[in-house]
Amino acid sequence: MTDERKNKSTDKTTDPRLDDETTLQAIRRRIDAVAHDAPHLAKIALEAMVRKHNPDLKGSADSAGRVGRQSGNVSELTAIAPLKPGGAERLRRIFDLTNGNMDGAQRVSTLHDMRFVFFDNDTRILFATTYDGDWDSYINDFATKIPELMDLLFANIEGWPGIDSPAVKDFIAAHQIDAAGWFVANPQVTVVDTRRFQRMDKALAVFLDAMAANPPRDEATRQALEKLGAALSQPEGVDY
Repeated sequence: MTDERKNKSTDKTTDPRLDDETTLQAIRRRIDAVAHDAPHLAKIALEAMVRKHNPDLKGSADSAGRVGRQSGNVSELTAIAPLKPGGAERLRRIFDLTNGNMDGAQRVSTLHDMRFVFFDNDTRILFATTYDGDWDSYINDFATKIPELMDLLFANIEGWPGIDSPAVKDFIAAHQIDAAGWFVANPQVTVVDTRRFQRMDKALAVFLDAMAANPPRDEATRQALEKLGAALSQPEGVDY
């Protein structure tokens, strides 16, 4: 029996009639069961989504902990809550004052982004964020690293207990909704990784400029530097 037939990670059935089913056959059977009435081209596209993964970019569909979903190292948090009267207007004034800039949140080194959306005539807010790691650690980071900013913003939400309250995690979890679908372009790259890559890129650019101004006499070193420069200048294709 081939390795492909031994690998049944895509299908948990114990039906003995499927013992000799390949992984590809299992995927196609599951797709047909889910999208049997979809056009043929749509099924092909769905099969590609399931089968084709660059190992370096592969994510997952795991739990982020108490609430939320996680793909690779990156997790999502989406919450909807009622606003206090005038809460949307107060938050807009804060965002306008800072031009939407909340650089103070950089102190949370796991934070990728935060979004605030008002709807239902400014009576409710959608708060969405992506971060690295698990849910509990992320909420702890908010409470210890930017407590003043959290209370400034979320005090406009009905029932907000305060970021230092023992009830705050229950409050957030009660308003959070798991994403039904969750995609991350670079699921293995954390915020810390990104900052390190940026430092490396700047340092490498300075180094290569210095080498270009003072080319090494050693032929092997010169060729290695040329090869490095060519590799770095190669554009990243969108198709993998």
